[in-house]
Amino acid sequence: NQAYLSQKKLHIKTFSRGYAWLDTGTVEALTEATEFVKAIEKRTGLKIGAVEEVAWRMGYINDQNLQMSADQINNEYGAYLKALLQN
Repeated sequence: NQAYLSQKKLHIKTFSRGYAWLDTGTVEALTEATEFVKAIEKRTGLKIGAVEEVAWRMGYINDQNLQMSADQINNEYGAYLKALLQN
């Protein structure tokens, strides 16, 4: 960080409420991050990091593209994508 700061290449952004920074540099930290993500997804019913959902909501892919992606994924995540189209 100091090297980037001295080169004036360090950009800092303060996250607003609703963001979380998860350091996963150790096995214990990775386990904690996994449990955190699991808890958030369970409580909200939303998936964290669902790139197909983001692309669909931003208009980069249409319903048919999302359906095709969901059909190729035969697990809980694929079911989640299919449910997006039903809601």
